[in-house]
Amino acid sequence: MTAIGIYGSSGRMGRAIAEQIAVAGATFAGGVDAGGDPSALAGVADVLVDFSTPSALDAHLAISRAAGTPLVIGTTGLTQAQHAAIDAAAADIAVLQTGNTSLGVTLLARLVRETAAKLGTDWDIEIVESHHRHKVDAPSGTAILLGEAAAAGRGTTLSELRVDGRAGLTGARTEGTIGMASLRGGSVIGDHNVVFASEGERIELAHLAQDRSIFAKGAVRAALWIASQPPGRYRMGDVLGL
Repeated sequence: MTAIGIYGSSGRMGRAIAEQIAVAGATFAGGVDAGGDPSALAGVADVLVDFSTPSALDAHLAISRAAGTPLVIGTTGLTQAQHAAIDAAAADIAVLQTGNTSLGVTLLARLVRETAAKLGTDWDIEIVESHHRHKVDAPSGTAILLGEAAAAGRGTTLSELRVDGRAGLTGARTEGTIGMASLRGGSVIGDHNVVFASEGERIELAHLAQDRSIFAKGAVRAALWIASQPPGRYRMGDVLGL
């Protein structure tokens, strides 16, 4: 059986993933948190899942790379430098990085990309995400993932089109941009709504997370899939063959 190790095992996602490992019939290789020994875990695990913190990612990448252990990264709030580090590590190990491990969100991203590709820039795109009051980054990794899908559908990058929030006298909306808004409050696990709006009609594509276990199930499925893949950088869509 595939042995899965967890970086960030004491967090909410880490605990949920540990439960799903048993459900999937895999082996729990162990978990580490701040102060633990990630190198020892990398040595005994067939694949690693990282849901820790952005500040720990560089070390986890280096350790996984040195051990030759595939890695699934679900940590959000990463910098461009960290994405470059993931690209570098992917030369030696299989790395799957995603803003959301939900299979439903993965399919939603595909729909967003296809919709954006079919509609012209006269259709405005707005992404609204809601999360619990304790979430520390905004927009969410999932909102960015969906924004990247929309931008890709239009043959460009999110950095070229992204507009975060609006306040004051902002003027009329610039055609072709992708707006993002974040809501924080209560215990919302994660709601994401992508709005395509044109004159006289509107399309809304949404995903509502009702149980945190959906992310854990997706993370375990990704880990089991990537454990047998050659070095390279992968995404959740690859797991589903999208």
